[in-house]
Amino acid sequence: MDLKDLLLFAPEVSDALSSGKPVVALESTIISHGMPYPRNVSTALEVEAVVRENGAIPATTALMDGQFCVGLSSDQIEKLGSSDGVKKVSLRDIGVALSKETLGATTVATTMFIAEKAGIQIFATGGLGGVHRGDSGDVSADLTALGTIPVTVVSAGVKAILDLPRTLEFLETLGVPVLGYETDVFPEFWIRGSNLPISARVDDPLAAAAAISAHWSSGMKSGVVLAAPVPVEDEADPEVINAAINEGLAAAAAQGVAGSGTTPFLLAHIVESTGGASLETNIALVKNNAAVAAKVAVELASLNKR
Repeated sequence: MDLKDLLLFAPEVSDALSSGKPVVALESTIISHGMPYPRNVSTALEVEAVVRENGAIPATTALMDGQFCVGLSSDQIEKLGSSDGVKKVSLRDIGVALSKETLGATTVATTMFIAEKAGIQIFATGGLGGVHRGDSGDVSADLTALGTIPVTVVSAGVKAILDLPRTLEFLETLGVPVLGYETDVFPEFWIRGSNLPISARVDDPLAAAAAISAHWSSGMKSGVVLAAPVPVEDEADPEVINAAINEGLAAAAAQGVAGSGTTPFLLAHIVESTGGASLETNIALVKNNAAVAAKVAVELASLNKR
């Protein structure tokens, strides 16, 4: 079986790609591991609606029945959100998951991989993975994917449970531009940001698309981070969030949580610690990222036709 047999396109995604219309890839780990059922399913459908409202076609990705799904039906999203034992599939897991026909949700790295193979240039998520705090050497595959896969990822920065300065240094080493969308500082997921640097600022979809297009036209093969801060009205209280993060890190250490289980554990702990406030902020920023990604995808599609 070759790659074209592994890619299963939803009809509207296939039609959009064949005619050069804007498409935005979406991950599915946020459905299976990011928030509780049924909020996960309703949020996924709302995010797809936001993409459509802003002029693009959504392509939520997943692994089902031994194939890469590029665009999901509402029934498939329901299955991902309500089934037990959905595998969180990162790059290292792809071969085994395909061979076993595992029901798999895609991480940022795997969504980038599928998007690039499918011909999709832009992808919206919540927050990126990165360098974990401490000296464990735990670095998300999201970063190495950004260093090698030419896809733009729109996010509210990096999940604030991670070591943000070291993550930005890692991205610089990999040659990945970090563009701030209407911001001069790097967003910090639940909060709009403090003083962490970005590569450059872009203030509208056309400026973002032009910078992204020029990056790849120059011959660069790395991805691009388009960092969009959470809307002002949805920003979390920094003191409350930082306290919840510290409590979560202590709880993870006490319970021996490590590796790929760390991020879901911490996010769930923070939702509980904040009485659900962090979840509401998370949903708001994902929708905002989807809107930004769709607007930039429209401009990218226009530039590609010139």
